[in-house]
Amino acid sequence: MKTIFEQSVNGRLSPFQKDNEGTDNNFLPGELTRKSPPDLPQMSELDVVRHFTKLSRRNFGVDSNFYPLGSCTMKYNPKFMEQVAQLPAFTELHPLLPQLKGAGLYTQGALEVIYDLEDLLCRITGMDAYTLQPMAGAHGELTGAMLMAAYHHKKGNHKTKIIVPDSAHGTNPSSAAIAGYDVLTIKSRDGIIDPSALKDVLDDQVAGIMMTCPNTLGLFETHLSEIVDLIHSVDGLLYYDGANLNAVLGRMLPGEVGFDVVHLNLHKTFGTPHGSGGPGSGPVGVNKKLEPFLPISRVVRLDDGQFFLKYDYPDSIGYIAPFYGNFAVMLKAYAYILRLGREGLLRVSENAVLSANYLRKKLENHLHIPYNRTCMHEFVASAVNQAEKGVRAVDIAKALLDKGHYAPTVYFPLIVKECLMIEPTETESRETLDTFVDDFIEILKQAEENPEFVKGSPQNTPVTRLDEVLAARNMKLCI
Repeated sequence: MKTIFEQSVNGRLSPFQKDNEGTDNNFLPGELTRKSPPDLPQMSELDVVRHFTKLSRRNFGVDSNFYPLGSCTMKYNPKFMEQVAQLPAFTELHPLLPQLKGAGLYTQGALEVIYDLEDLLCRITGMDAYTLQPMAGAHGELTGAMLMAAYHHKKGNHKTKIIVPDSAHGTNPSSAAIAGYDVLTIKSRDGIIDPSALKDVLDDQVAGIMMTCPNTLGLFETHLSEIVDLIHSVDGLLYYDGANLNAVLGRMLPGEVGFDVVHLNLHKTFGTPHGSGGPGSGPVGVNKKLEPFLPISRVVRLDDGQFFLKYDYPDSIGYIAPFYGNFAVMLKAYAYILRLGREGLLRVSENAVLSANYLRKKLENHLHIPYNRTCMHEFVASAVNQAEKGVRAVDIAKALLDKGHYAPTVYFPLIVKECLMIEPTETESRETLDTFVDDFIEILKQAEENPEFVKGSPQNTPVTRLDEVLAARNMKLCI
């Protein structure tokens, strides 16, 4: 496929409306404006439309393909949320507009959205206060670890270590390390945290534990109450990685079971686009003892009902992002929560868990599942049996691309060899899940009968099997 510049023909232009002369000078001083026209491709409107339409067909996306991407909750993004985020009353706001009186009337609605969304997330998670500023899940993790450090510093605690189970989310160790902590990894037992392993490393220097619950194996931590008591016994804090909240949404409130700080992924649990489909958002909630340390600024409601940004928090960790986070993402999540309501959010977790267990049972006689018991929103299978014939997890994943399905997460978590982490989410139909199972089983049969065919996958995609090491070192971005 030619690039858009290769398709350019001199003099071939789309019709356009000429701007009034001198318009640019109304916005920028002359020394900042271009003195010569930009070197843009010259094409008709039809050719431009066809070019970008063809490009879109070369991509996988949640609007066109099934995404059983474990740990990442790649579910459907309702289109009404995009309409809310595009309302001119929000998109035309400038972050430096006044807050109160006069021009402040324009910003009161946006500030109210932030205030109300924080309140809704408090109710959903059982926390006492939130910041919406973190711009991704890992950014939320770092913010949470910084809040934990600020709490211990204020109390004069000498805490140097954070515990991260081997079944936790992959970015937890780096977030703890960037916040200045030494990371202690404890091994799981039968897929969940082993309290005895926790006791072995627990001392007064432990600042807390970072947990993913349910964990990356899709299993709920059944020793949770004991873990909470152990960590709190040394004045440690419990951090809840909300990447998997989709599994317990409306069913478990992290704050009520003992967690002190929690981050959420609006781009996972609350339906907003994920990854290259749009920016992320990783709000962080805390209980009362951590609330004084939240980032500034914070939205407060004054006695007259107006909303105002307050900066006077002497124990705050300060700024962690410019302005107020990814506001358009917040709008989408706000609309999603209001549209579904309490009963709708409960059905999200119910259907997510049902779908995952449906796939698990359908595949258990064809694929090794190390922890084959009732799971939450995802489960981890293993291609160890297929690997004995030379077909590895990555080969199966590539073969699924040929079938029109995006691949499950492979080789994570590290505690399962040749793992395939599968998460169907709540938004997929039974027919889609059945098609996925049929295609998966067909690939497993091919792995038995014709392993070289599977190892050559994908064969029907715009770019076929790559030498991934070479591709990483010698990228060719134009195809």
